Amino acid sequence: MQVMKSAAAMQRLAQGWRRAGERVGFVPTMGCLHDGHLSLVRAARRRVGAKGHVVASVYVNPTQFAPHEDLAKYPRDLARDTRLCEDTGVDVLFVPTDEEMYPRPAGAEASTFVVEEAVARGLESVARPTHFRGVTTVVAKLFNLVLPNVAVFGAKDYQQAAVIQRMVRDLHFPIEIVVAPTVREPDGLAMSSRNRYLSAEERPQAAILWRAIQEAHARVRATRRDIPAAKLKPALARLIATQPAARLDYLEFFDPATFEPATLVKRGVHLALAVRVGETRLIDNARLD
Repeated sequence: MQVMKSAAAMQRLAQGWRRAGERVGFVPTMGCLHDGHLSLVRAARRRVGAKGHVVASVYVNPTQFAPHEDLAKYPRDLARDTRLCEDTGVDVLFVPTDEEMYPRPAGAEASTFVVEEAVARGLESVARPTHFRGVTTVVAKLFNLVLPNVAVFGAKDYQQAAVIQRMVRDLHFPIEIVVAPTVREPDGLAMSSRNRYLSAEERPQAAILWRAIQEAHARVRATRRDIPAAKLKPALARLIATQPAARLDYLEFFDPATFEPATLVKRGVHLALAVRVGETRLIDNARLD
């Protein structure tokens, strides 16, 4: 496995692959890898085949963090990430610096951004209004450097994946976007790098996100009638509040195609929620069927 830090070198390598007609699969990450990330690597390998190339990136992107968020303390373990990538069959691990990803004169601020304005509304953007601008910008940059045929994202970050899909469609990136299923712990908690923040007391309480999703599933299955969202939301909020460390940030039902809020909950509607467990903000989502 090659480990590359230079953006120009990464692009030259990718250009050579593409000229030779070789397929490239890409998994962008912020590191601190877990089995969820590794499932994306395996999905990329399946898409490009044994003769294709799989690139993973580890880059904690500063432009998707607000000043009050956890950029400085975001978990980093590049040595472990490197071992995991090599063991899982990554061909190239791309680990650029901020200077490589955002080149500019000393003291100047980044001034060019990619912005999606339809899907990137509501849900995560309410609490994190500049988040998706940072995501679309860095992913567009990475796409231009890695030149993938296919890129794989995780369904846990459902809105983020939808934003990327819309960006790729609207800007005519010749890339297939694959959204792979969420990988969960035995108690249902979605795997996340931020799970490391949870204390021993908080960790079991974090499973309340999955329990809330299961409760929504159960209620939808138990009736043939549509359930008013205004009735179901408070019930799920009360369930979440049974955990002392849990504080609900948002819980929304929406159409998975348009992201418009759903006033009636029925099969096919999507549920997304964010919950703070102690100081750790966790997100999850599921299609109700």
